[in-house]
Amino acid sequence: MVDRPKKIRVLIIDDSAIVRQTMTSVLEADPEIEVMGTAADPFAAAKRIQEEVPDVITLDVEMPRMDGITFLRKLMSQCPIPVVMCSSLTEDGSDTLLQAMEAGAVDVILKPKVGVAEHLTEHNLQICDAVKAAAKARVKGRAARVARSSAPEKKLTADAVLPPPSGRAMSRTTEMVICLGASTGGTEALRQVLEALPANSPGVVVVQHMPENFTRAFAKRLDSLCETDVKEAADGDPVLRGQVLIAPGGKHTMLERRGARYYVSVRDGPLVSRHRPSVDVLFRSVARSAGSNAVGVIMTGMGDDGARGMLELRQAGARTFAQDEATSIVFGMPKEAIAHGGVEKVIPLSQIAREMLQAADR
Repeated sequence: MVDRPKKIRVLIIDDSAIVRQTMTSVLEADPEIEVMGTAADPFAAAKRIQEEVPDVITLDVEMPRMDGITFLRKLMSQCPIPVVMCSSLTEDGSDTLLQAMEAGAVDVILKPKVGVAEHLTEHNLQICDAVKAAAKARVKGRAARVARSSAPEKKLTADAVLPPPSGRAMSRTTEMVICLGASTGGTEALRQVLEALPANSPGVVVVQHMPENFTRAFAKRLDSLCETDVKEAADGDPVLRGQVLIAPGGKHTMLERRGARYYVSVRDGPLVSRHRPSVDVLFRSVARSAGSNAVGVIMTGMGDDGARGMLELRQAGARTFAQDEATSIVFGMPKEAIAHGGVEKVIPLSQIAREMLQAADR
């Protein structure tokens, strides 16, 4: 008799009965996930956790009796469990969601104030992926149980977005371009890397898997912490020394070369590897436009987004690095990039800034 893989047990905490019901339906439609219970507020949730500890919690921000951020902080100090924040807060509340990531949440799901059931149902794949990623996350030194994944569904590649390659050889330029890709756990990992960059760092373009209306607040927060200028990328922005461009949520960001200078193109397009922005879209565009003038880094995250792009970067002569397993919240994306042969060197988070700067200083 073959043992069936244990399902990911999820506790849903939300004051809305409609959200609790819809989230239960969405999650239990996935054969790898089981909803062990729901709670209308953190006090009810605490009692449920005393009875049985879930693998993952989905947690609303705005709730009666205790807000989600306060509960998250208490939870992480007493019983660290992977948490996915689920909130109706959009751009105006992005700072609050950034606080949640700092407090230990591993991912964010946004929901509208109107039509929430339809929205959650429509985004069922992203919600289930977020829960699966959280189940694999290391939270405050606690290694969560790793669930087996079923056969991946067919996904679009970056070819669905990228223009046909020009076939022109990549000639050397005086400026280098650094591209970074991250997902689950990436907000704090990127902060650590970007804070270590000097004010005259080579231009950097970042794809962090994030919802719309979240990346602008993320860029603003990083700008207040870093020596470099950090901004959300806009279509046509030049890639400048001393500046970091964050790909906007809900848009693909690509690198283009005009003469000896580089610019970003920000545009709509289908989900690539279930993401928009996609790391593969950025990396493969950098391979085509910058070639050996580039440095690529793949960081913590679930899935394989960026693996093919890393290989193209390396084949084009770029220097390529991956964050190591010990310092990754989820080792999925770096592991896949390594398996594809696109990674030149595997390094811990604390060394990424130094290594990529040395690689760019040719």
